[in-house]
Amino acid sequence: MNKKNALKVEKLTKIYSKKSPNPIIALSNLNLEVKEGEIFGLLGPNGAGKTTFLNILAGTVIKNSGSVNVWGYDLDQNPRQVRSSIGIVPQEVNLDAFFSPKALLELQAGLYGIPKKDRITKKILKLVSLEKQANDYARSLSGGMKRRLLIAKAMVHRPPILVLDEPTAGVDVELRQNLWSNVKALNKQGVTIILTTHLMYEAQEMCNRIAILNKGNLVKLDTTENLLDSIKNKKIIFKVKKIIKINQESLNGIKLIYKSNNEITAIYEKKKHKIDEIINKIKSTGMEIYDISTDDGNLEDVFINVTKS
Repeated sequence: MNKKNALKVEKLTKIYSKKSPNPIIALSNLNLEVKEGEIFGLLGPNGAGKTTFLNILAGTVIKNSGSVNVWGYDLDQNPRQVRSSIGIVPQEVNLDAFFSPKALLELQAGLYGIPKKDRITKKILKLVSLEKQANDYARSLSGGMKRRLLIAKAMVHRPPILVLDEPTAGVDVELRQNLWSNVKALNKQGVTIILTTHLMYEAQEMCNRIAILNKGNLVKLDTTENLLDSIKNKKIIFKVKKIIKINQESLNGIKLIYKSNNEITAIYEKKKHKIDEIINKIKSTGMEIYDISTDDGNLEDVFINVTKS
């Protein structure tokens, strides 16, 4: 079954100070599709264009050209429907300290013109695990609770797409785990998630597909699995009793790095060499190995390669 597009962007371009001698190209001819029900990651260094992209979706930045289609609605023709199809969770925690979560969600629902009988405040508070704090002042909530309240606030109008902008910035590890299980639960219920993050392991753990932006261009878009498979090099770390250096010519492309704590790191191309071949090379010198660990590389390696080139 073909899933429909939750979001489709074609030739999206945004240039700041277009008429000045040094215009800033924030987005250049961006093309991408997000499928219904996926968790889609948007990665990129600072200034890559992620925030501009989200601001165009939110309606706070006007694009120069290209088309944006959200849930079947065109941004130029149906801006209101586009906005009501998306819930955006901002980076900054901007909550009124003297409102309770319940009052805040009721107010937000009112701003969206949702009649009292159609509001799902209780359900949303339960979804983000805040039902016990429903009537507490927002100022008394912990950092993680405030983050979850922002997610709740973005959901009062039941948008099919939730956009999380760096949702775990400044959040400790435990809260991060908690936030992720909340996001995964929402996704299981059918909410499409678009996530920007600069934490590679976060994207690796959460996303089905990932787009990497750099200087306003889409430099890579693939499944997380394929991106990880594209890493050419692998590392093996040996702990040995005593280091005996090996002549580099006899290694046929395997690179060895010797460390003073009797550790040797072998870096090699996955396709060219097998692990046993490398272990045998080390053993053949008479070195005694007492520990071996491998490192397959992670998204960070993909990211560095892609943004460098």
